[in-house]
Amino acid sequence: MRIFKIIVLILLIGLGISSGVAKIMLIPGEMAFFKGVGFSETLLIIFGSIQIIGSSLLIFKKLRNLGAIILAITFCISTVLIFLGGTISFGFFSILPILMIGFIINEKNKFIKSK
Repeated sequence: MRIFKIIVLILLIGLGISSGVAKIMLIPGEMAFFKGVGFSETLLIIFGSIQIIGSSLLIFKKLRNLGAIILAITFCISTVLIFLGGTISFGFFSILPILMIGFIINEKNKFIKSK
């Protein structure tokens, strides 16, 4: 289970950072989608920065829950916007990282309760 948790953490950190960087760099696909739902360039850069911060906090054990909550909020916002944008199949796929974050939070809390 420990190896699985490490793999999930690495995937989430990579996904969160890459997603945040794409927003900060104003990648055309990200820009088109988020502008379509009302985000300005400034808001998109702020949103991407928050994703990078949340992902970076996952690295540190003491800050992992905080990072997971921040990243979950940003992923939930993105997922809701994807559904509102009409991309239902990708919206369902976007739920997967949120479930992975739930696993990380649950595992962290199991460890705290067992002490």
